[in-house]
Amino acid sequence: MAEGDDGHLLNVNADVAAAELARALKPLKVVYLSEKGGLFDGEDKKISQINLDEEYDYLMAQPWCRYGTRLKILQIQELLNDLPCSSSVAIIHPSDLEKELFTDSGAGTLIRLGDRIRKATSIHDFDDIEKLKAALVGSSKGLETEVDRFIDTPKEKKFSAYYDDAMQCVAIVVPEGEDQAMAVLTSLSTTKSGWLNGTMDNIFSAIKKDYPVLAWVANERDENLTWFFEKSDGSCHDNNGSVLFYYGTGMRSEALVPIYEDFLSGGRAMLGENR
Repeated sequence: MAEGDDGHLLNVNADVAAAELARALKPLKVVYLSEKGGLFDGEDKKISQINLDEEYDYLMAQPWCRYGTRLKILQIQELLNDLPCSSSVAIIHPSDLEKELFTDSGAGTLIRLGDRIRKATSIHDFDDIEKLKAALVGSSKGLETEVDRFIDTPKEKKFSAYYDDAMQCVAIVVPEGEDQAMAVLTSLSTTKSGWLNGTMDNIFSAIKKDYPVLAWVANERDENLTWFFEKSDGSCHDNNGSVLFYYGTGMRSEALVPIYEDFLSGGRAMLGENR
């Protein structure tokens, strides 16, 4: 409810009122409380994050994005365009408010304008090779030689690299080919802020659109291991502290079996970890 200049009570839409208040205060985060607890896709799965710069056109083209969901996304995009670029909007269940405000994990659906995710399929697609090297090496010691070897790989070798403009996150996927029957994420390097600001989620979403079947390896001591489990359909451990993750396939599939055997022999390793 609101009160006009003449003292009359006005029935004001809560979302509209919250948006106007946010435009005046310019907050870093706007939280909408919803009994549904977030936005849901066509399979009735909760959407954890939306990067509007990258996903807006895709979402608007989806048959399930209509009525209230479509209007909500449109209104939030208009709001974020009027707020600082670092601002975000969270749609959560009232019971998750404390978690949203006082932890890094959050809840519901987080929406931000975000950074546009770039894709490269050749070393020549990168404007700054030294910046790429620094991003891949990060704070990990002993990777310089391996990174140089990747940079100097024959130009005809196929790969897809995904990264943001600041190169907080870089992921490299080697597609299926004669040597492997499915795509493998061979390198994943990210800063702490890359995890917290959702850039890694956006990169992984871009990868999944291009590669519906994928395998990758992570260290079992990785502080973000839970995130990898959430992104995968299955996993298995070796005896050396590594975990093989995969999605879009089964453990006994013909495509995954040779990768699993290679994993057990120590053949699949990631170039980089967290920075």
